[in-house]
Amino acid sequence: MAGVETAERSSGDRKAVEAVIAKLAQMFGNRLVTSRAVREQHANTLTWIDNQPPDAVVFPQSTEDVQKAVRLCAAARVPVIAFGTGTSLEGQVNAPRGGVSLDFRDMNRILAVHAEDLDCVIEPGITRKQLNEHLHDQGVFFPIDPGADASLGGMAATRCSGTNAVRYGTMKDNVLALKVVLANGEVMTTARRAKKSSAGYDLTRLLVGSEGTLGIITELTLRLSGIPEAISGGMCPFPSVEACCRATILTIQSGIPVARIELLDALQVRAVNLYSKLALPETPMLFVEFHGTVAGVAEQSERFAEIAREFGGGSFEWATRPEDRTRLWEARHHAALSSKALRPGAHIVATDVCVPISRLAECVVETQRDITESRLLAPIVGHVGDGNFHLTLLVDMADADEVARAKNLLERLVERALAMDGTCTGEHGVGQGKMKYLEAEHGEPALAAMRAVKRALDPLDILNPGKIVALG
Repeated sequence: MAGVETAERSSGDRKAVEAVIAKLAQMFGNRLVTSRAVREQHANTLTWIDNQPPDAVVFPQSTEDVQKAVRLCAAARVPVIAFGTGTSLEGQVNAPRGGVSLDFRDMNRILAVHAEDLDCVIEPGITRKQLNEHLHDQGVFFPIDPGADASLGGMAATRCSGTNAVRYGTMKDNVLALKVVLANGEVMTTARRAKKSSAGYDLTRLLVGSEGTLGIITELTLRLSGIPEAISGGMCPFPSVEACCRATILTIQSGIPVARIELLDALQVRAVNLYSKLALPETPMLFVEFHGTVAGVAEQSERFAEIAREFGGGSFEWATRPEDRTRLWEARHHAALSSKALRPGAHIVATDVCVPISRLAECVVETQRDITESRLLAPIVGHVGDGNFHLTLLVDMADADEVARAKNLLERLVERALAMDGTCTGEHGVGQGKMKYLEAEHGEPALAAMRAVKRALDPLDILNPGKIVALG
């Protein structure tokens, strides 16, 4: 119970926490775990924010299980933190005040598929790959692809995005309804399966992106898309990152319905080659993909090739076979992990910002210059079709000067994005890591409104406290 001794308590009552854990043990038996190793696995592990483990981990199997756990915790003012697969990058799953982590591993059922309506109903623990494997024979798929095989509940909670967002939107565009356990243990359904509604406040959009601070998702109704008749993808080298960005901007402004358009700078291409055993030219590059009819995809590809040539793009190399496309996109998805090959032993710090697409080239070029002047190693990748790009810093955590330079670089990155009317995070979310930027981005009146919503839905501040907005 080391977490009980060391965690900061909202109530200051250690005995109350121990009593709650004892009652949970009676309810859940071996589906409650208190070992340090498991608790630490359910806290932040993917960035340099400290690991702050919960006091216990519970594995619910139903909405009723979640209700029981939440009601018990609410009575003693013990925090509750929802946990999917743990791929979040800004400390969203940390337990700064201790408490109980609810791991949705066992709530992974597909409850219904309505292929004719292009929607499905699922539990939060299922991952996007599992869902798409189930859907494949029905001619539909769920298009949001953040790279990691994240749980769909976690993807909704963080309002994630990914490589397909330029065509299919983000999670906020693809979640139709939610079933949510509120802080008092009551169950709320945010909407129905209708594709549109004007009936009251949009509670679905409010909960999508709330990171478990307003309610705990136990069921999702998702919008599906038809599997396209034809898919064509490939890669195109460019002389500079700026040329990549300019080509992307013109592609989007020309109305070419590209499904994915991803930027890798030269350093990231080198990392991908080392990690994925590829032999790509180590120069800035765009990975692109088109979805549609055979004729439509061919036309889109030709138009993109013309734009690429206008900005000095090299010969376009197509990946027409499904296995070749899969290998190409797996290499892109492994970009963050592949960066380790550039500096073995370094700690990875991943971050993202998003700017209006017209400012993208300027923002990326200035960021590259800043990285060089800061004497840091940080490959750049980006979902550049919507102005979103990522840095993967490789940092020696034992070097205090390097850590300071890295932190200062991240501060300037956010300031740069905000100055260009962008956002501090396009898809990673706020968590603990980016709370401090919200006032600069939204202003105090907006933050006050967020705090008012939080107080209304979670007056005891037990749902994932210390994330997005602070009530204290």
